[in-house]
Amino acid sequence: MPLGIYIQVPFCQTKCTYCNFHTGVVSRDRYEPYANAICREIAESKTDGEHDVDTVYFGGGTPSLLEPEALARILTALHENLPFAASPPEITLEADPETITPKNAAAWFAAGFNRISLGSQSFNDAELIASGRLHRRADIHNATKILRAVGVGNISLDLIAGLPHQTRETWEQSIAEALALCPEHISIYMLEIDEGSRLGRESLAGGSRYSAAAIPTDDAMAEFYESACARLAGVGYDHYEISNWAQRGRRSRHNLKYWRREPYLGLGAGAHSFDGRTRWANAHDSARYVALIEQGTSPREQIEAVTEAAALEEEFFLGLRQLEGVDLARIRREYGGNGLSARLAEIDERIEKLREQGLVEFDGSGLRLSPERLTVSNEVLVELLG
Repeated sequence: MPLGIYIQVPFCQTKCTYCNFHTGVVSRDRYEPYANAICREIAESKTDGEHDVDTVYFGGGTPSLLEPEALARILTALHENLPFAASPPEITLEADPETITPKNAAAWFAAGFNRISLGSQSFNDAELIASGRLHRRADIHNATKILRAVGVGNISLDLIAGLPHQTRETWEQSIAEALALCPEHISIYMLEIDEGSRLGRESLAGGSRYSAAAIPTDDAMAEFYESACARLAGVGYDHYEISNWAQRGRRSRHNLKYWRREPYLGLGAGAHSFDGRTRWANAHDSARYVALIEQGTSPREQIEAVTEAAALEEEFFLGLRQLEGVDLARIRREYGGNGLSARLAEIDERIEKLREQGLVEFDGSGLRLSPERLTVSNEVLVELLG
């Protein structure tokens, strides 16, 4: 089975108010040692050739902050140390619109990046300012034009439903402008309100900082999402995962690995890995990660063997994110003889109750979330798995 490579770059120019990731704003002096550490980790991660690499994804953070030469060097290290599939790999770079210049874009494309994921989030300047984003609407249009000019033929745009000050009108305008740029892929995420971000903490505390009082209601967010579903379907985008749409043949090959429980190797601070039997993560603090690599010590921690029972749970809560759903017949075959027959029987009973409520669709073999109930997917999964 092919292998996906994830490269984590946890650096940002500023911390967005809604961000709950392990990222930070650090001196640019730390970028080069970090890139060197990743190259060294790659060299020490040589595989036995069992899996050929067919996707590479640079995520963050803002990977486009690294110098193009450093990004190219990391790609070179991957090719020198890991076997790649014969067909062209999908190589993605996450980039903020304001970091894209003709020079950078040309260097990325020459190095082998053939897919760019733009952190657009919104096409409304008031929403971007309130969220702490550095780019503006015009930067998204300019970035897309630059990427097309250098030959990038696979662009993904991210949008967030529920940003402070967002209204039905501004949301519809953001969708319209995104579609006008004809990206091959679009991701739409619902704003998360939790203790992990400044905006989330402020909102939960009932405060008004970070424009917390201007967050749309849950019902409004659901309406924004459902409106986007209809509009994207109307122009031919394939809704293949709860938060993701693609033109024909342009699904994110790398992200599909996560939902299908396929193997991937994470490199860099905080990166996660999965080999089909075990999950592990690297040290989250970037300075500590670099220090461990320089000392010749493995940065891996949180190593956990995936039990059969845990794997069964993953089959559902990862697989059901895909609109095609899961092959329940396959799951019964693979897990029914592993002492999990009682658990499967319990899940079958819950499936029937959810089907009666119109929350899932089941044809005897395939199980999927009802397309019109995707906004409550988390609640459905809790009901299913208990």
